[in-house]
Amino acid sequence: MKKIILLFTFLVMSKTFGQEPLKYLALGDSYTIGEQVLEEKSWPFQLTSYLKTKSITIEDPEVIAVTGWRTDELRDSIATQNYKPNSFDLVSLLIGVNNQYQNKPFKQFKTEFEDLLKTAISLSSHDEKGVFLVGIPDYSLSQFAKDEHLKKVSSRLKRYNRYIEKMSQRYGVAYYPLQKLSKPLHREKRMLAEDLLHPSGLQYKMWVDSFKDQVLDQLNTL
Repeated sequence: MKKIILLFTFLVMSKTFGQEPLKYLALGDSYTIGEQVLEEKSWPFQLTSYLKTKSITIEDPEVIAVTGWRTDELRDSIATQNYKPNSFDLVSLLIGVNNQYQNKPFKQFKTEFEDLLKTAISLSSHDEKGVFLVGIPDYSLSQFAKDEHLKKVSSRLKRYNRYIEKMSQRYGVAYYPLQKLSKPLHREKRMLAEDLLHPSGLQYKMWVDSFKDQVLDQLNTL
């Protein structure tokens, strides 16, 4: 009888005091995968490193992102993963720059982005409370943009980011903008990777610094 009581007590204590690591899924493109930087320097990994210093038990992020992906390509890739609903505690979404760069119809972006947001919410075990959107950064001042003679990049990206913010409000998810922060950083070589287009690990750190405490607060309210 004593053994049964002790076993029952152990199971209760394990359930009460044990904490499974949070699972985090980061969805996106080159900005999420961290093109030309070490994995640990990408912003999702820097974010989880910070959260761990704040006593958040969280696994390294699972990343679905490829350089050059548009919204349709990210959507199609997620579909092949066969994830079950509520598989992750935290889900982030940063996508759209390649829709803009490749001059794909904005209407198409709107439809596909909303679908991706709905998918992100369904994959979080905390619904909209476990999801956050990151705005598209502004690469218009990078050497690459000058070489390519890209015009009206900022104004076009503003249109995308306004829609992303609108969707965050409609679905009640957190939104962390990057356009104003990132635009001047693209003038500085140390803030860029070797291609002088994608962010360096240092710039990713500045991104994370701009929203890491909000994500921490978000997790603490789950």
